[in-house]
This record gives sequence, structure tokens and C-alpha cells, in this order.
Amino acid sequence: MGGPQSTPQDRSADEHVLALCSSRPTLDVGCGPGRFAAALQQRGLPALGIDSSSAAVEMTRRRGAAAIRRDLFAPLPAEGSWDQVLLTDGNIGIGGDPVHTLRRAAELLAPGGTVIAEIDCPATSLCHEMIRWETDHHFGHWFPWSRVGLGALAGVALAAGLLVTQAVDIHNRVIAVLKADTGRPRGIRDGALA
Repeated sequence: MGGPQSTPQDRSADEHVLALCSSRPTLDVGCGPGRFAAALQQRGLPALGIDSSSAAVEMTRRRGAAAIRRDLFAPLPAEGSWDQVLLTDGNIGIGGDPVHTLRRAAELLAPGGTVIAEIDCPATSLCHEMIRWETDHHFGHWFPWSRVGLGALAGVALAAGLLVTQAVDIHNRVIAVLKADTGRPRGIRDGALA
């Protein structure tokens, strides 16, 4: 989640994600405490974090980043004009339906934009489950979630109208780049890492 608890390996993977973001606007979906939105804004790049948690939005704002409390599937600012949509920390699994999540992410993109998704390790296929946030003192409500591994990503992306153009394993964090499927036979289709 960033901060002093981050390992050098985590920081390396985060830097890879940040390097994929251009100077055009980035939407950080499920921004959590806002490490990506804040890092992009500190670099002078336009970014907005969204999260369904008011606590997450407040943490993001304390880091100096713009953030709003909003559900991914609700109306969002600047729909169809985001150059990048980030689905890091496994947020491709939001709502328990990764095809639906990726379709929504694609709707938010400007022409030529990319979805940057952090997925599960290559050995994971596709898993649907119910999870909840837990701390030493609090238990959240159960909610649907999905985990998508590299072997399943190409099919999930294609069903959402996207192609996987890049996937890189950085210290066991797999970062994938997806673009709109324009009908050209390019991209990762067999689960191979770049």
C-alpha cells in the first residue's frame, strides 16, 4: 500500500506501473490509500483516484492527490477521456466479474488509451470468491471478488473487447497492459510473459 512498509520489490513494481503512465490523465480505480494517484500528481501528471471507501478517499487526499468516493459502475468524471485506467492491487477483480470490470474500464478510456492491470501470479487461472477486509479489531462485510492469472487474462480481456499487449512479472507482481481490440491479430493470447 506504499509508505514505509513497502519493500524494494514493491517499489520496483510500482515504478513500472508509473512508467507506463503518459502525461495524459490517469484514473486510479480502487485507489485505496492513493499511492499511485499521489505519485503521478507529484510527477506533475494529471490523475484522479476513485474508491468506494470514504476512508480510502480521505487517505488519498491527505497524500495530496485528487480523489472522489465513487463506485466504478456509477457515472464518473471525464468518461471516455482517460488515457490510462489503473486496476492495480488485483482490482481487476472488483465486483467478482472481471469481464464486466474490464468492459467498464474500456468505456472510460480515450481512443488509444490503455488499461494497466495488476493480476495474480501466472499459475492462477480464474477464481471467484467472497472476501472481506479484516483488521485486529474490525471485520468488513463480505463482497464478491475475482482473481485473474495470466493464463486466464487473454480470454477475459478478449471477452471485454480488449487485447493484452504486454505482461511483465516484477518480483511476483504481474503487470499487464490492455488496449482496445481493433481486430488485429496482435497481443498476448497464450499466457506468455513478455
